[in-house]
Amino acid sequence: MGSTVDRVKGAANSAVGKAKEAVGKETGDATLAAKGAAQDTKGKAQSAIGKAKAATGN
Repeated sequence: MGSTVDRVKGAANSAVGKAKEAVGKETGDATLAAKGAAQDTKGKAQSAIGKAKAATGN
C-alpha cells in the first residue's frame, strides 16, 4: 500500500475504534470497549506506517 492509503485507512480505523470504545463504555460492554481500543491502536500504528513511508519516499 502507498503512504496515503495507509494514512487514510489508519485514520478510519482509529475513528471507528474510538466510536466502538465510547459505545462500549456507555453501554457497559467491556468487550466492545476493548475491541474499540485495540482498533484505535491499530489505526494509529497504520497511520504511523504511512507517515514513515511518506518520509522515506515509498
